[in-house]
Amino acid sequence: MSTDLLCREIVELVTEYLEGAMPFERADRFEEHLLLCAGCDAYLDQMRRSIALTGALREDDVAPEVMDQLLAAFRNWRG
Repeated sequence: MSTDLLCREIVELVTEYLEGAMPFERADRFEEHLLLCAGCDAYLDQMRRSIALTGALREDDVAPEVMDQLLAAFRNWRG
């Protein structure tokens, strides 16, 4: 069995990695993949930037109609 992570696995594990909840051995494999895969490295960078930008977002920054659409989408979302 290969210990290499596939790109789709990287996408699934990004949150765990960014939250620092990933076990050391898996984080090591995750980072190895990033060194070899520019696409996944770019995806991780995009996620970091998205988190930074949304963390700076205040409720007043979102137009009321957009807020209503977001709330409706989350109410109807099934995970």
